[in-house]
Amino acid sequence: MKRRKFVQTTSAILATASILPQMNGNPISPKPSKNIKTILFQGDSITDAGRDRKVHKANHSSALGKGYAFLASASILENYPELQPQIYNKGISGNKVNQLIDRWGEDAIDIKPDLVSILIGVNDHWHTINGKYNGTIDIYRNDYKALLTQTKDTLGDVKLIIGEPFILKGGTAIDLKKWLPIFDEYRATAKALASEFKAEFIPYQSIFDKAMKTAPVSYWAPDGVHPSIAGAQLMASHWMKAFKKCV
Repeated sequence: MKRRKFVQTTSAILATASILPQMNGNPISPKPSKNIKTILFQGDSITDAGRDRKVHKANHSSALGKGYAFLASASILENYPELQPQIYNKGISGNKVNQLIDRWGEDAIDIKPDLVSILIGVNDHWHTINGKYNGTIDIYRNDYKALLTQTKDTLGDVKLIIGEPFILKGGTAIDLKKWLPIFDEYRATAKALASEFKAEFIPYQSIFDKAMKTAPVSYWAPDGVHPSIAGAQLMASHWMKAFKKCV
């Protein structure tokens, strides 16, 4: 009887508490989930952004690079001190999804992240253009799905953020005849996998397409692949929007 009375009383208190934030017309935002403490950025050169690979400490400026991962990390550390976040960047320039698989144990699983952010795909097509890789869209899809399956199976309820691979038309490295329409399939695959694995998806292509209406490609990413400071900040701002949905 005492337990039943306790449960009833507790339920009443919780019900009242749920109403209180709405009083005076000022709803209180929920606090971030304490479960997200370790955050991992993964990908290719866009994520790497010149990080010092000899430094393995979390939250270290040299280890986080000079791109969107660093800028997003700074924002997290400023705005979510209650999480006491530990943030790592393990992106490696030139990587394709199959290379992520090869190092996923050491550079992802062993870190035991609560949230994994992945941006991969531009090299999976780019390297077929320059003859360095014989990959196909099917290889990309199958490898990426295997990577995400391993991540979920091993890390359980890990949160996922998947960035859409993108190119900026007019960039010095972009010959549209060699990039399109095949690269659109890589973009679509990343989006489909994000949906399948219930990841937050960041539509970077449309984000940059919209930005290009306000300033030229030279402002956002001169070669059409690697963001400038402005491009990195644009990416970080939208990454933070996805992160807020995770916490």
